[in-house]
Amino acid sequence: MKTKSVDHRAPEISALVIHPVQPRAGSVRSPGARLEEAVGLAAALDMSVAEAIIAPLRAFSAATLFGRGRVDEIAVTCRERAIDVVVVDEALTPIQQRNLERAWDAKVIDRTGMILEIFGRRARTGEGRLQVELARLEYERSRLVRTWTHLERQRGGFGFLGGPGETQIEADRRLLMTRIVKLKGELAEVRRTRGLQRRSRQRVPFPVVALVGYTNAGKSTLFNRLTSAKVLARDMLFATLDPTLRRLDLPGGRPAILSDTVGFISDLPHELVEAFRATLDEVREADVILHVRDIAGENSDAERQDVETVLKQIDVGPDSDRKLIEVWNKCDLLGPDARADVEVRALRSGAVVVSATTGEGSLALQARIGALVDADPEHCFALNPDDGEALAWLYQHGRVTARRDADDLVTIVARLDRQALGRFEQMRPGAAG
Repeated sequence: MKTKSVDHRAPEISALVIHPVQPRAGSVRSPGARLEEAVGLAAALDMSVAEAIIAPLRAFSAATLFGRGRVDEIAVTCRERAIDVVVVDEALTPIQQRNLERAWDAKVIDRTGMILEIFGRRARTGEGRLQVELARLEYERSRLVRTWTHLERQRGGFGFLGGPGETQIEADRRLLMTRIVKLKGELAEVRRTRGLQRRSRQRVPFPVVALVGYTNAGKSTLFNRLTSAKVLARDMLFATLDPTLRRLDLPGGRPAILSDTVGFISDLPHELVEAFRATLDEVREADVILHVRDIAGENSDAERQDVETVLKQIDVGPDSDRKLIEVWNKCDLLGPDARADVEVRALRSGAVVVSATTGEGSLALQARIGALVDADPEHCFALNPDDGEALAWLYQHGRVTARRDADDLVTIVARLDRQALGRFEQMRPGAAG
């Protein structure tokens, strides 16, 4: 008896990707590059992009974003190409999204919704799922529009005290808020646990180095190269989301901790920045930040600005006092002339040119990291064994490199910057040797 094989694959989703072009002050990324990135986001959601277009906005519409003529034109394209999903590479209001779905008879997803969907699929750890769910609920809360008023419940009473009770939308909003409050509480506990883990790491004299960068800049490939790890590294947007920590050996065999964090993207939804604040705290607490850039990409400068925008939101931007190294990755993709120009620019700016794929420049990068974490001078402190407050302060604000315990004295050798040393000398006059 012959049996037929059953194809359990999900049906292919046909997508139309639209990048609306409107005046953007200070924007250096071309519409073509933005459209290409939007197509990449759609592909990351396993959509089959039937067509991708750039749509100039000559007249802004509060109801549909696009003008009436453009809406009708896209509606024809949706019917002719049997489009299932229209991706609009812009943030849409709830009303705009609803009106466009009615006009085009297709599901409409904006840039924020698309990024949230990708994060939801890629999150693997419990913490990652909590962060994504919170961001999604904050996004959907604004999407609750009054479409279910026919489900009103009557409450008791008579005369002018009677009337409609809780509507369906009010019940939905209440349930959403209850879940949001619960998730924020769980994430606060995650943040507390991460703080305890960071404090325990600070008791060991290992500096922490955090990787940041635009999505698909090669962070995970560089992470694998430096630590011999096997983190997923693929040519796709947001290949990895959850932070990973591994040991990094600096010159001389001295250990450090390298942290790979979530990639950034232009117009990163505010909901995600807030939800991932517990993860981004790893960046805030790092001794050194490595900003990985795709130096071979045509939008490298624009991507740098986008990353710096997010870093400023968590108070670790280039203007802060953080130790930051720009890592210009993918130099193996440059031609001889472009490569020579990049190396000259790197010398002027203090960047390190590397290829995470071939390993070129990795030793020079490790040497730069080692020089930065060792930049603060060492100081020797003699403390009473019962002075737990002073001991804890040194571990929290400095980097302890040696410790010797005796019955009546604890000798600590720690690296402190000038400001931290001054504060400690005010707390414990005469403790510094």
